[in-house]
Amino acid sequence: MAAVFVPPVELSAEEVAQVRAWVIFEDAHVIAFNKPSGLSSQGGRIRAHTLDDLLWAFARSNGKRPRLVHRLDRDTSGVILTAKTHPAASFLGKALQARRFHKRYLALVAQAPEPASGDVRAALLRAEIGRESHMRVVPDDTPEAKASHTRYRTLASSGLGALIEAEPLTGRMHQIRAHMAHLKAPLLGDARYGGPLRAGDEAVARLMLHARTLRFPHPEGGERVIEAPVPQDFVRLCEALGLEHALAGAGEGHAG
Repeated sequence: MAAVFVPPVELSAEEVAQVRAWVIFEDAHVIAFNKPSGLSSQGGRIRAHTLDDLLWAFARSNGKRPRLVHRLDRDTSGVILTAKTHPAASFLGKALQARRFHKRYLALVAQAPEPASGDVRAALLRAEIGRESHMRVVPDDTPEAKASHTRYRTLASSGLGALIEAEPLTGRMHQIRAHMAHLKAPLLGDARYGGPLRAGDEAVARLMLHARTLRFPHPEGGERVIEAPVPQDFVRLCEALGLEHALAGAGEGHAG
């Protein structure tokens, strides 16, 4: 099958500088970015450039550009990986399908889940509500439901909320969001799944979910771990909730 031609996207100098500033790791095979909240990875409904569009800032003279290996939800911040060559994209795509990517997220939730640490094994079924997609926890034998597994631990809690680390062991849409809501600990800022938009006296402006680390097999052999710094708005809300002490060392990794 012939490759689909994708016309280049014209970017302003400011957009080029911005996307280059998000780079947190680069070598001959991959580029990893710390994606901000509010930016669609690809094909967003909002009439604005997506991260996929912004990858034209890295196009080579032959017209080739990096390719997204996976996605993050528009409102989720954190590490996202792209492949710089076709062989790297093929290798990483197969590794992703084989579940050899390991992701850890930080999330601020309305209250500490019970138990404080554990595993959620709850099937998810996608439903459309208007123009929005929603995942519902359903019995395992529900037709078209997908088995889903999330491991989590509470790093700190206060009377205003809790900081958790979550590791999705399957890759379902909105998996962490739906599973934490199922535990009656919805993410702050996640109105779609019952998360509050205020925590004490603090307004919560966006979904408080950050992809902190990504461990994956590298095309040259071995594994790499990429860590995305925690955004300032996430840090500030942690401070307001008295949880900032738990951020030190949370999801630690290394780029190399």
